[in-house]
Amino acid sequence: MKIRRKTRWVVLLVVAAAAGAGLWRALPRLHQPEHGIPTATVKRGRLDRKVYTDGELHARRSVMVVAPSVSGNLRIVRLAPTGMHVHNGDVVVEFDPSEQQYNLDENRFDLEEAEQEIAKAKADAAVQSAKDEVELLKAKFDVRRAELDVSKNELVSAIDGKKNLLALEEAKRHLTQLQQDIQSHSASNQAALDVAQEKERKARLLMAQAESNIHSMNVKSTIDGLVSLKENERASGGFFFSGMKLPEYREGDQVGPGTLVAEVMNLEQMVIQCKVDEGDRANLNTGATVEAHVDALPRRVYPAKVESVAGTASRGMPWSGNTTSKFDVSITLDKSDSGIRPGLTVHAVVEGGQTKDLLLVPPQALFEKDGKPFVYLQHGGDFVARQVKVTVRTESQVAIEGVNEGAQVALINPEEQPRKAATSASSQPTLVGGGGR
Repeated sequence: MKIRRKTRWVVLLVVAAAAGAGLWRALPRLHQPEHGIPTATVKRGRLDRKVYTDGELHARRSVMVVAPSVSGNLRIVRLAPTGMHVHNGDVVVEFDPSEQQYNLDENRFDLEEAEQEIAKAKADAAVQSAKDEVELLKAKFDVRRAELDVSKNELVSAIDGKKNLLALEEAKRHLTQLQQDIQSHSASNQAALDVAQEKERKARLLMAQAESNIHSMNVKSTIDGLVSLKENERASGGFFFSGMKLPEYREGDQVGPGTLVAEVMNLEQMVIQCKVDEGDRANLNTGATVEAHVDALPRRVYPAKVESVAGTASRGMPWSGNTTSKFDVSITLDKSDSGIRPGLTVHAVVEGGQTKDLLLVPPQALFEKDGKPFVYLQHGGDFVARQVKVTVRTESQVAIEGVNEGAQVALINPEEQPRKAATSASSQPTLVGGGGR
């Protein structure tokens, strides 16, 4: 009997220990919020309104080097390489002038031919004019002689008188016809001369154009700056796919008229082109101080200032996966040096000043519905939506009005949090103590 009683006490102690361990494990769960939603406390403090953004360096002043507008393709015979520093008046690209030289020689031949035609037309007109004058004098003499014969009709027979009248009429008709022919000859000679002169003017114009084209085969820079060659889109043979790297233009390549071949960038003043989110737009002001950190020059800090901030937002392309509103910002470096080059990536820190005595919450605690911001205030074991007013916004904190200091706000939307199904009662093993006899 004593052994059985001892066994029973041992079993009871084991059951009690197991129940105590289960209760000990359950105690933390009793203090965990049933809703399981993380919260943050509304605190009062000061807000550092710095704006961090990334951008790319660009030259404020640059000129485009394009192929001259001439007919046909142009072949590059000499080209300044990328990175070469050129001065105002230096040749950046030289094209083959052979075709334009051929056009010049051909137009010069046409000009000489036109000049010969003009001389011939003038000589033919002079000969025709002299011939017409002789025939006109003869016709006038014939008319005068016929008039004298008619004046003798009283002394001759009626038949001879009639002949004299017919001869006078014929002489006058011939004189009239000759005068008309002379006018026609004059107009015809003038037209031939005009055609020859027009041919001469056209030849001179084409010669001047060919000479201008030959002169334009040497494309010069109009500023001092750095040369940056463009990619040759013809190198792929008309095929292009995403990520494809095209080579730059080089000597021997053919380009069409008006093709952009290179760019000359003046490095005296550099500009950072970047974009900021809609929330940072309110913290940017024209003239704000900026610290520019060039990724390629990690140990240097370049002072700069905000030059302009776009008034309207630009959205990304729908297929790019980024449709967030962005604002274009232009930042001007106070000084430039030889280490800075266009295209380098820059990390800019814009000083927006500090604002004190603000109610601050994390950005995750702010939600938006129908274009109005609000937060979820913890009220007992539940959350209540409260509309607020946003005064200042940064990447790490948001200043709001409409809530009290110390309030608890949800960091996720409680309305979108799926409700957990009621957990079934956990089955616990039952230890049955049996008594024996």
